[in-house]
Amino acid sequence: MDNPGTPAMSNSTITGWLNALSISDGAPGGGAACGIMLAIAASLTSMVCGYTSTEDHEQQVTLSLIDSRAKELKDKALKLGDQDAAVTNAFGAAFRMEQGPDRQQAVKDASIQAAKASAALGELAITAIADLQWLAEYGNRALIADVAVALGALRAAVTGARTNVSFDLSKVATDHTDLAEVRDAHPQLWQMVQQLTGAQEEIDRIAEGIDHRAAPTDSR
Repeated sequence: MDNPGTPAMSNSTITGWLNALSISDGAPGGGAACGIMLAIAASLTSMVCGYTSTEDHEQQVTLSLIDSRAKELKDKALKLGDQDAAVTNAFGAAFRMEQGPDRQQAVKDASIQAAKASAALGELAITAIADLQWLAEYGNRALIADVAVALGALRAAVTGARTNVSFDLSKVATDHTDLAEVRDAHPQLWQMVQQLTGAQEEIDRIAEGIDHRAAPTDSR
């Protein structure tokens, strides 16, 4: 059962949700925070779109599509963040069970569900990379710092999703199950860790490519 004290992102104030995050009851936790970071990246993407204008018809069409995707991404990110909070409650409940076979199975089941929730959020985050790359090249140049901040938020979401999927998969391994068996049993989740690692690297390349414009006073 979901923790009744866990506020939904869509109807919470920032202060209220952060207060809930700071409480040591597990939900919301790091996975839900990734949803917030992804929503921030999406919101900044939409903002930059609103400040960008072009007389080129094809670019205008692309800009409109990016804005539409960003708005949809924000809503999906918040929903996935709430879903992660619910999964985290189940994860915590499994760990609070008495030691024994039932607890071990409950931890395995909850770990896989948690990994799936983080993988879904990570997969969604990957879809935002290309749009921010486009804005880095064609967006309003006066807002390049906002693009950089959006990339930072997106990287945080991707990094968090990658870490959570990997960690949750590791909890499936027991004295009788090693990581190789977990990999073979859940190949899509295992592969998602690698995909998210690649996404991190791609975001870093984009961010590095615009850093001289976003932070021109840095003498490096």
